[in-house]
Amino acid sequence: MEHLLSAADLDLESATLILDTAKEMDAAMSGREVRKLPTLRGRTVVNLFFEDSTRTRVSFEAAAKRLSADVVTFSAKGSSVSKGESLKDTALTLQAMGADAVVVRHSAAGAANRLTGWLDGSVVNAGDGTHEHPTQALLDAYTIRQRLGRLEGLRVAVVGDILHSRVARSNVALLNTFGAKVTLVAPPTLVPVGVGSWPVEVAYDFDAVLPHTDVVMMLRVQAERMNASFFPSAREYSRRYGLDGARLARLPDEAIVMHPGPMNRGMEIAASVADSPRSVIVDQVANGVLVRMAVLYLLLSGHKGGAA
Repeated sequence: MEHLLSAADLDLESATLILDTAKEMDAAMSGREVRKLPTLRGRTVVNLFFEDSTRTRVSFEAAAKRLSADVVTFSAKGSSVSKGESLKDTALTLQAMGADAVVVRHSAAGAANRLTGWLDGSVVNAGDGTHEHPTQALLDAYTIRQRLGRLEGLRVAVVGDILHSRVARSNVALLNTFGAKVTLVAPPTLVPVGVGSWPVEVAYDFDAVLPHTDVVMMLRVQAERMNASFFPSAREYSRRYGLDGARLARLPDEAIVMHPGPMNRGMEIAASVADSPRSVIVDQVANGVLVRMAVLYLLLSGHKGGAA
């Protein structure tokens, strides 16, 4: 594996390797007084964020630091980008500084793929527009497997703003690779054109899907990407597609609730559900660091011929 640009690029063997490596990372760090491994000592990881992010940026920083890599975080705000510097010039500058891997988030779909033509090191897509967010899908898969013991054959409902969600696209690809059955649930206005070619079922009645679901993955309504009115009101959206206590009770006993964050509590998910024992949202955050450690380790050890 040289880059991680899309969940669709991962076959079952490579995706399973990442999840298994994340589990090994967790085991290797448990019991250590200092939760760090010397694996990437001497390597440099650059976090190149052109979009605001807290959760993903901090998660990648923590992952690289726990592997003892040198970490440089670059935010477009307040940088030469705000003076008109192009993505290519920024990339070449970072390349000249010796980056072994670049983690990039950008508002334009395909930005991560474009960087691979300009950089010698590995590129990790940390979210490109509405296209993909592969490490989010990997940490979601890790969390499901951790809690339910498997992925194959599970019924996963992905609910909400499918149209603008890179998380949904990456999860559809990866969950299909693992043999899970995905149902997309959303208002018709928030279902992408061409979804008929995706390996999923589409439903518009959330209540009808709930009793047949093992995992409910709620999505954030991305108001910042909406240039028109996609539903009548936040209250109407919540009434039809929000996950509240009554809907939680309709799920099978072992079903779990997920959300990639940040959450709009009271709109797509009730606070009581987000904080309930069936929610694995906090686990997703913790597992994100492990999965990103695994991705960086596998990418950089592949480049340099083995971990230290």
